Amino acid sequence: MFDLHRLRLLRELKHRGTLAAVAAALSYAPSSVSQQLSQLEAEVGVPLLEPVGRRVRLTEQAEILVAHTEAVLERLERAEADIAASLSDLTGTLRIASFQTAALALVPTALGLLRERHPRLRVHVTHREPERALPALQARDYDLVLAEEYPGNPNPRPAELEQEDLLDDALQLALPEPAEQPGTGSPLAVLRSLADHPWVMEPEGTAARHWAMTLCRTAGFEPDVRFETTDLLLHLRLVEQKHAAAFLPALVWDGRPASVALRQLPRGQRTRRIFTVVRRGGSRHPAILACRDALRRAVALRSPLP
Repeated sequence: MFDLHRLRLLRELKHRGTLAAVAAALSYAPSSVSQQLSQLEAEVGVPLLEPVGRRVRLTEQAEILVAHTEAVLERLERAEADIAASLSDLTGTLRIASFQTAALALVPTALGLLRERHPRLRVHVTHREPERALPALQARDYDLVLAEEYPGNPNPRPAELEQEDLLDDALQLALPEPAEQPGTGSPLAVLRSLADHPWVMEPEGTAARHWAMTLCRTAGFEPDVRFETTDLLLHLRLVEQKHAAAFLPALVWDGRPASVALRQLPRGQRTRRIFTVVRRGGSRHPAILACRDALRRAVALRSPLP
């Protein structure tokens, strides 16, 4: 029988990419990781890694092993969930990763609700964008991720992860005030009238940036992006101070009245989907169920949209 610990190291290598990253994540020496994987190769009797420049990649046989390891770990997570469900008190640590606006508008309320019902549950929250949080969830760095999906930009859906919708968050065009205001034409015409205006957007490589660039190009122009940040509160401040136009989600207001002029976006581009993601084996864990319930209640307690 293959050693489960070594199989997990092989799985970690698939998800983290390098021996150094595996060692850092698990607090091992890189030489120790390499030695354990060499021993696994001896157990299996075939090469599991092949050099590619200064890195290594998994062989076909290693990929087969990782697929079976995923199934074993999912079953073990289900066992952990069943044990937790058999206990009368919810304890332990729940690790959550959330992008900024959800962390500001939903997570604090959800934490209060969790504390009321499960005071012995320790919740650890990290601000991390979905592009980095979802791979980290697969690598078991987190137990639950709050993620977002923009119109026309569906996220990959790995078989080992499970999504659950939380809410649809309105998206709007934010304009600096006072400034030359676009006319009262169609949403696409209003957007097109800002072709020569400075913009603030999220950085290259993010789903939000890809969606925003596609929307502007559909309107017939290449936006003049002078400011790049994942901090949507900075987006808002730049609009308020008349430095840029932006696309802002409703969650950024967190129940407060809008402080800038807002315009509707073209049909099909007016909402982003916000959802929770967990590993499939852990979806029945009482801490996951309690957290998802608290987040749903936090959504229900929100003030109406601006």
